[in-house]
Amino acid sequence: MTARTPRLIAFHLPQFHPIPENDAWWGEGFSDWISVRKAKPLYAGHAQPRHPHNDIGYYDPCDIEVLETQARIAKAHGIHGFCFYHYWFDGKLLLEKPVENFLQTGRPDIPFCLCWANEPWTRAWDGRNRDVLMAQEYGGESAWVAHFNYLLRAFKDPRAIRVGDKPVLLIYRVGSIPDAGEMIRTWRRLAAKAGLPGLHIVAMLSVFSDSSDFKGVGIDATSEFYPTYATRPHGLDNVGGAFRLGLHLRLLKRYTPFAARSIVRVDYDYVWRRILSARKVFPIQYRGAFVSWDNTPRKDYKGFIMQNATPARYRFWLERQLRRVAEDSAQEPLVFLNAWNEWAEGAYLEPDQTFGYRFLEATRDALSAVSFHRPEPSARPTDPARYSPTA
Repeated sequence: MTARTPRLIAFHLPQFHPIPENDAWWGEGFSDWISVRKAKPLYAGHAQPRHPHNDIGYYDPCDIEVLETQARIAKAHGIHGFCFYHYWFDGKLLLEKPVENFLQTGRPDIPFCLCWANEPWTRAWDGRNRDVLMAQEYGGESAWVAHFNYLLRAFKDPRAIRVGDKPVLLIYRVGSIPDAGEMIRTWRRLAAKAGLPGLHIVAMLSVFSDSSDFKGVGIDATSEFYPTYATRPHGLDNVGGAFRLGLHLRLLKRYTPFAARSIVRVDYDYVWRRILSARKVFPIQYRGAFVSWDNTPRKDYKGFIMQNATPARYRFWLERQLRRVAEDSAQEPLVFLNAWNEWAEGAYLEPDQTFGYRFLEATRDALSAVSFHRPEPSARPTDPARYSPTA
C-alpha cells in the first residue's frame, strides 16, 4: 500500500465585514471582529482577547488583496485550499461578497470548495430554532434549480477542488433538508445538463448529525467536523470521563443559576484522542482536524474551551491524523480543518499576537513529516524535535 500526500482544506469564514442584516440584528458595523475585540478573560490565565498579527490586522475579506495575502500564507505552510462557507436561504444570500469577488476576479489562485452552511441564523449563535433571525427554508424543485444555477459558476471554476473530476460541495446539515434525496438527484441531473461529469456531495458529521440523516439520500461521502463532532454523546462511540462531565455541565448551566458563571473546559489532548479513535460511519469518510477552541468571545460564560491547545500539541496530534489519511488508499486523502479564521471560536490558523505563525508552522511540519510536501521559500523554518504531546 502506497501512502499519499494528504490535502489539507481549511474552512474559511466570511463574517468579517458588515452587512445590512447584521447591522439590524447586532448593531451598525457589526462583524465577528466586534466580538473578538470585546472578549475578556473569564478566569485566571484565560488568554483573551486574541488579536490578529500585524501582518494581517483586522481585515475585510471583501478586499481581494486580503484573500491574496491569506492564500499566500496558507500555501506557504502547506494548506491545499479553502472551503468557503456559503449562506443560502431559499434564494436569499448572506455574506456572499467575498466569494463572489473571488469567483469574478479569478484571484487568488488557490483550490477551493464551498460548504453550504444550511442552518438557521439565531441570536444564540448555535443553529437551533430559537429566536430565529433568518429561517432556513428549502422550497421545492424551482428553488433547488435556482440554487444550483447560482452554484454553477463555482462548480465550473478551474480552481474548484474535485474528486474524480467532480466538483466538491459540502452540506452542513443534510438531515435538516426535508427532501434531500430528491434535491440531490435534481442537482445531479442539472450538473449533467450543464456539461459537468457530476458532483461530489459531502455530508458533514457534526454535533447535529446522525447516521440516519444521510443514508439513502445519495451523498458521495461524509466529512468529520471537529471539535463539535466529538461533543456528541454518541458521535464517537462511548464518550466518557471528564468529557461527559463537561457535557452534563453544559446542560446544568441552562437550568441552574449558580452554574451560570462557570466555564466548561475540556483537555485538548483528551479530545484529540477521541478524534483518533473515530470509526467510519460511511464508506467514504474524510477525516477532520481542528486547531483550538474557545468560543467565549461569542458566548461569554456560555462558551466552551479546549484547554492546553498549543502549537506543539496541535502538531503532535495533527501528524497522527494525517498518517491515518495518508495510509488509507480507499479514498482521496482530503482532510477538513477547522479552521482558517474562526476567530470568535478560537479555531484559527491565521497568525496572531500570542503565537505568531507557530500554528501555521506546526501545520507545515506535520504535513512534511508524513508526505513529500515541501514548503515554499516564504515558509519559516522550525525545529520539529521541539514537538511532543506535553510540550
